[in-house]
Amino acid sequence: MPTNLNGKKVAILVANGFEQVEMTQPREALLEANAQVHIVSPESDSVQGWNHYDKADMFSVDVQLDRAKPDNYDALLLPGGTVNPDQLRMNSKAVEFVKAFFKAGKPVAAICHGPWSLVEADAVKGRKVTSWPSLQTDLRNAGADWVDQEVVVDSGLVTSRNPGDIPAFNQQMIEAFAQSGSREPQAV
Repeated sequence: MPTNLNGKKVAILVANGFEQVEMTQPREALLEANAQVHIVSPESDSVQGWNHYDKADMFSVDVQLDRAKPDNYDALLLPGGTVNPDQLRMNSKAVEFVKAFFKAGKPVAAICHGPWSLVEADAVKGRKVTSWPSLQTDLRNAGADWVDQEVVVDSGLVTSRNPGDIPAFNQQMIEAFAQSGSREPQAV
């Protein structure tokens, strides 16, 4: 497995209410692989993590969504939590930000409820994906082939079901992100 991302830039798109471990553990794996990582958010200064249904830590926002440019990044990470992706899929700028990665053929990793944003971005049609089980109907209705697997990789899209899948998710995410720049843009 390639483990050096050689300074590739990764955006982590989150709103308040993201599942903290689904951001912190993948972010740590990215940093260990020498990626540059930015928390991008509709919030201006800081964003609130959650541990299931309880508020957890605050994290500084590196780039406010209004100022973020997908062209400045090589890959995108979408953590879950029920509140976070529900807010993002209702934010047109967040949806356009996600779409831009697919249009450019850049890799995207989404875990747990994170794929809700992919549905809104019309990015799952014809793709094999996984997620938290409650999203399977939404993903299937959006044209995805939903499966119950630890991690699924489909043309640069990496998805996993829950925090228990993070080790496998991180490994596949790093591999996919290491290959960024080698894929063709896709219709979205």
